[in-house]
Amino acid sequence: MGNGLFGIGISGLNAAQAGLVTTGHNIANASTPGFHRQQVVQSNATPQYTGAGFIGSGVQLDTVRRAYSEFLDGQSSRAQAQASYYTTYSAQIGQIDNILSDPAAGLAPQLEAFFAGVNEVAAHPASVPSRQALLSAGSTLAARFQALDNRFVEMNRGVNAQLDSTVSAVNAYAREIGALNGRIIGARADPNQAPNDLLDTRDELIGRLNELVGATTVAQSDGSVTVAVGNGQSLVVGSRAFQLATVSSAEVPDQRDVAYLAGATTVTLTPSTLTGGSLGALLAFRAGALTDARNELGRIAAGLAQSFNAQHRLGQDINGNPGGDFFTLSQGSVSPHTSNTGSAALSATITSASALTASDYRLMYTGGAYQLTRMSDGTTTSYATLPQTVDGVAIALTGGTPAAGDSYLIEPTRNSARNFNLALTNPGAIAAAAPMRTASAAGNSGTATISAGVVNGPIDANVQQPVSIVFTSATTFDVTGTGTGNPVGVAYTSGANVTYNGWTVSLSGTPVAGDTFTIGPNTNGVADNRNIGLLGDLQVANILSGGTASYQASYAQLTSSVGNTARDMKISSEAQETIALRSREVQQSLSGVNLDEEAANLLRYQQAYQASAKVLQVASTLFDTILSIRA
Repeated sequence: MGNGLFGIGISGLNAAQAGLVTTGHNIANASTPGFHRQQVVQSNATPQYTGAGFIGSGVQLDTVRRAYSEFLDGQSSRAQAQASYYTTYSAQIGQIDNILSDPAAGLAPQLEAFFAGVNEVAAHPASVPSRQALLSAGSTLAARFQALDNRFVEMNRGVNAQLDSTVSAVNAYAREIGALNGRIIGARADPNQAPNDLLDTRDELIGRLNELVGATTVAQSDGSVTVAVGNGQSLVVGSRAFQLATVSSAEVPDQRDVAYLAGATTVTLTPSTLTGGSLGALLAFRAGALTDARNELGRIAAGLAQSFNAQHRLGQDINGNPGGDFFTLSQGSVSPHTSNTGSAALSATITSASALTASDYRLMYTGGAYQLTRMSDGTTTSYATLPQTVDGVAIALTGGTPAAGDSYLIEPTRNSARNFNLALTNPGAIAAAAPMRTASAAGNSGTATISAGVVNGPIDANVQQPVSIVFTSATTFDVTGTGTGNPVGVAYTSGANVTYNGWTVSLSGTPVAGDTFTIGPNTNGVADNRNIGLLGDLQVANILSGGTASYQASYAQLTSSVGNTARDMKISSEAQETIALRSREVQQSLSGVNLDEEAANLLRYQQAYQASAKVLQVASTLFDTILSIRA
């Protein structure tokens, strides 16, 4: 009986001591990130059979188990990864929103100021100060385009730097997880006894890794976990850790891509494969909002430059010379893929401001044809030969020969805002006047009148050639002069247009035979504002987006689109943070340390320890009594 009591008392002491140690461990780690509450698992020891039945032999310790739920921990980790994704994306796009919507630093006030300068010259076409003010406004507008584009370039550099640092952190976590896998495998000599603290440390590292890259894990029978990213690329297998790296983009020279290193093979991971964590958010932001905003700003710059230049070239400057380009127009960028084996060189020339989109394009030569993919919507078109004009961009082969499989990234508007600049430096070169002038003969006796006229196309030698419109009757007229043909006997209708030598005039009223109207060069037309007036009309003209939006409307659409996305991302970020918090609370309700509960456990195990010690004391007394009887 004594030995039985001794054994029972000792087993109770051991059980109570294990409970006290485990409870103290829980209390000490109450604030340790990733710690799971531990509990002693015990069972009754195998009883001894006697003639009087089975007599209990105390308690045995089975294991120390952590309060862990794979489902709850996984749910919390996934929620935190999504929260990290939205938070990162929201912070990035918020920068673009702040830039574009700033009433002082945005583009809208400079567009207004520039066209105010145009209208001032229209009101005072002979004023040199007004002309100089317009050039100053144009220079300021160009500087604003360049400043906005430069900010986007800086953001791209920032994304590159964040990708570098994030990939380094991912690799560091992968190495630590691999090392812990090795320690866990070695510590599990008995598969029924788990190294709880090592498991907690590993789970915490996996959670941090998940916030960065959105990893998936698979538990193995030896206690290790396999960690994969992207489309299933293994980052950790057993104790071995693989690596991610940032590499120069094969298409865009100033861009860093994320790649998976598998021996000597490098696999680029695209935004569609890395969809979670801050790394996925950075890639998605750069491929989406950042590229779209820069391209759209470039589209506005290219559209403004092309349409303003086209109208300016139809005018005449203060010295009577044809107008030239007012702004510089940057052409599209074509980047060959680094794996190309052919020698072909391509160009992308902007031909239509109205048809121009903000999309990039990928051109691939298949060996017998060219496949052009519009990257904004994935539309693919095949062409047998080049050149081809697509969405206001003429794509041409300028030299060399392509090889099958060669591809090229075409960015029509990528550099348009950066290269937007003022082409004029002389205020007298502003083509405010029209190059031709109309007049009515002094001897006309009818009531017919002629409009001031407009120039229809590029100025050539014929535009300023003297031309006469002579009515042979009240209903017909002849056109005489130097040109492509002299129509005679033309039927007259009041209000009808006459187009000849690249200009158009309108005749109205009632003429009589012999009435004559002349069209000739605009000599000394320094006070003429016809062309500058047409340039001012471009401010509200629907030129972009297929003739549906003005410059300012397009910028407003860009600002609104970015603002809406920024707001959506902020709302999503706040919502996902709440989801992550709730998931964490549910997980902690099972795995977290409750100090009040642990304090109660301390008292319980203390009392159990004292009671077991009392059992030993009683056993000792009984044993001494037996010894004294024998004596």
